[in-house]
Amino acid sequence: MESFQISLTDWQKALQELSESYKIYAAVNNGNSIDYEVVNNDNLKDIIYNTPKPATPLKSFFLPAKENVVINKKFHKKNIIIGIPSCDLAGVGLLDEIYLDKDFVDPYYKNARDNSILIGTDCLTTQQHCHCTSYGVNPYPEKNNDLSLISLNGAILIFLNTAKGADIVVRIKEIATVREISSENIKAVQDKREAVKKQLKSRNSKLPDYKETGKLVKKSKESVWEKYAKTCVSCGACATICPTCTCFLLIDRPEFEKVRQLDACQYPGFEKTAGGEDPLKKKFVRFRNRYMCKYVWKPEKFESIACTGCGRCIESCIGSINKNELFIELANKK
Repeated sequence: MESFQISLTDWQKALQELSESYKIYAAVNNGNSIDYEVVNNDNLKDIIYNTPKPATPLKSFFLPAKENVVINKKFHKKNIIIGIPSCDLAGVGLLDEIYLDKDFVDPYYKNARDNSILIGTDCLTTQQHCHCTSYGVNPYPEKNNDLSLISLNGAILIFLNTAKGADIVVRIKEIATVREISSENIKAVQDKREAVKKQLKSRNSKLPDYKETGKLVKKSKESVWEKYAKTCVSCGACATICPTCTCFLLIDRPEFEKVRQLDACQYPGFEKTAGGEDPLKKKFVRFRNRYMCKYVWKPEKFESIACTGCGRCIESCIGSINKNELFIELANKK
């Protein structure tokens, strides 16, 4: 794996040059939150590095909330997406298994993936509900990214991971002064990674791991779901903001327009049939259904995990439902 470091000034200059050939998105601090924005000269200095996490999950670049799937979407410029946390990169593994299945490739998803260069970043700090390590995901990029970077001591450390990322490295080297990563920075990275992992593991020490959670959910009783579903308002925020939830509707419209629209199992009527039957009519049953899907059914079908520990569902819940508290309660009742 090729690696090198450049100055932050040279990195910003490289982004300016690259923006002529690519559409660049980066995690930017907009004052109220961190989210992806198109990079321009005005927000270069607002780009956030090594800080969890963009409010929008990475899946939104490949599975928009709405898209017409009977017209060919053209990319005038390829996307470069900077600042992707490892929880979102892990989520792409499941999306790829679903939408790039060799027998059922989704051409719209594939087109978006092929035209995107993913640049992951370390999380050198944590947020209250981060729990990636509980599910075997480290807080630094390990897969599903073309390049990864770390901002450290006034330098940008860059790691090349795929052939797709090689073209970007060539361009960077034409623009910037490239140096070997110093031994001090290598050690600093290792120390910071271990410190973040230790913090996450300590904070979430009572949380069962992914496999154990599946067992607990599968054998759980109705009472615990009724208890936690009381404040649920069926808004679907937990599913729509999740990096791995991808249920959708196909809506036919005039002029041969077919729209794929993201759906959520928490919406009333999600499984209602034309005959009026609805196996998820009761709110607590719908509530439990999402966790059965993520921790029981998807592990039976896919290799990738269906929850990557980002914590967005907890943060977005209008009813202040904390799934981790639910799982800890299930573990304590064993």
